[in-house]
Amino acid sequence: TENISTSPFIVATGGTITNTPTCRIHTFTGPGTFQVTSAASTPANNAVGYLVVAGGGGGSGGPSGDGGGGGGAGGYREGRTNPVTPYTASPLVTCGHTVSVQSYPITVGGGGTGTGTFRVVGGSGNPSIFSSFTSTGGGGGGANTTGASSGGSGGGGGAGGGGPFGGAAGNTPPVSPPQGNQGGTGGTNGTPGTDQRGGGGGGATAAGQNSQPSDKGGDGGAGGTTNITGSPVAYAGGGGGMSSPSNTVADGAGGAGGGGAGGSGCSSAVAGTGNTGGGGGGAGNSGGPTNSGAAGGSGIVIIRYKIA
Repeated sequence: TENISTSPFIVATGGTITNTPTCRIHTFTGPGTFQVTSAASTPANNAVGYLVVAGGGGGSGGPSGDGGGGGGAGGYREGRTNPVTPYTASPLVTCGHTVSVQSYPITVGGGGTGTGTFRVVGGSGNPSIFSSFTSTGGGGGGANTTGASSGGSGGGGGAGGGGPFGGAAGNTPPVSPPQGNQGGTGGTNGTPGTDQRGGGGGGATAAGQNSQPSDKGGDGGAGGTTNITGSPVAYAGGGGGMSSPSNTVADGAGGAGGGGAGGSGCSSAVAGTGNTGGGGGGAGNSGGPTNSGAAGGSGIVIIRYKIA
């Protein structure tokens, strides 16, 4: 028989534990186990809220400005059951999840690698998993004529050698609500070697921006903001695309939620922030001091339940 606590609330271990006045929060920044040792005597209180964010995709790069798509954000999935686990959630929230006395293995996906080799796409991020909820790693940014990768959110399209080069699809495989969005389009204005610019990677709540006629790389799509930890934090922003070497002012910005900025004529690409699932920025040899796209940020898993 299941071990039912004399308390009206569940008892569990695992991860880094913090409390609000009414809820307990388990945060996993790496692999672990959420162990439910006692079920609540009040059945409704066996519902937990959760956030599962996968690793972000890496940005692409290449010689002579070729490459440059920003990495897509890791897939974003969130559940909440009011009034059991009340908090302000992202627009992507769906129903919470009822747990029982057992071990729930937790997987936290690492970010994809950035690349700087001609026509090699950025590495895709790795999935994060809690119970039946799997978030897919973000897609790697596209490189020149080589297409970006699909994923939780899709990588931005590459730059150089013509174009336009479309960004890859997000929400792959599809879930509802969608776990991410499409990457933006990259390409040139018609003069290869002088005006390449990559598309931004997709984010949890917005598609990656297309590259701009001003020679600016596309901004990464915005992530989702949630108060599941007790304060507002954004996760799963897309990586920015590389900007042309003639653009020395603005990079393709990373999306809110840990997305890394793309490289421009005077800066290198920026990696996605760890434990946010942000995509890495795109780059190119003529688009910054180095030709390498940046790595995506690792993911995170958070579980929340009522204790008072």
